Amino acid sequence: MAPSIAPLIPPVAPVVPPAPPAAAAQPPPPPPAAAGKTMELDPSQMTELSERCARLDQMDYFEILMVERSAAPADIKKAFYRESRTYHPDRFFHLDNKELKDQVHDLYKRVTEAYYVLRDDAKRRQYTANISGPERAQKLRFTESSEAETRAASKRQVEEQIGVHPKGRQFYQTGAADADAGRWASAERNLKMALTYEPANTRYKEKLAEVQKVLLEESRKQGDAFKIR
Repeated sequence: MAPSIAPLIPPVAPVVPPAPPAAAAQPPPPPPAAAGKTMELDPSQMTELSERCARLDQMDYFEILMVERSAAPADIKKAFYRESRTYHPDRFFHLDNKELKDQVHDLYKRVTEAYYVLRDDAKRRQYTANISGPERAQKLRFTESSEAETRAASKRQVEEQIGVHPKGRQFYQTGAADADAGRWASAERNLKMALTYEPANTRYKEKLAEVQKVLLEESRKQGDAFKIR
């Protein structure tokens, strides 16, 4: 008998999964951030910063922002942004000198405080008056008492405009309402009464002059109407 021969079976290549498309490949992770890369100050900058912080309690808000007392609001704002960027505490977190870091923090707070006061017209007027007097050293910070002084000054300013005497204010307001409504004769009477209580009030005088001018013009018009043509 002829020996049996096993059928030939072609070898099968191992199954290899297809490679993912290039678009699906993930980018490599970013390299770790280098440690210790922080802003360093050279000796001259460190000296300047230390000296400025040491003088903080002797500087007024204008000096802190490094602007003139006559600076425009836009200049105040520009100086604030410049100084707040320069002395933001986050820029100095790496300093080993804790005392200097605390001083930088105080300087940044004072820069913000200066802008808060100088951007407000009423507070700025009050603060400028305070640091221009003999008590400058005690008035360098705008405190709660300074706030109260500002409110009192604003109240006085309003009273000076509309009057300090209750009766005077009442007659003035009535006279002004008469003028707005075109009741010129009544307006004149009430404004004259207001001036009996406050004869030196400039606002009352100006309003009365305005009313009397209208009355004079009306009188002239009536006179022209009765002229023989």
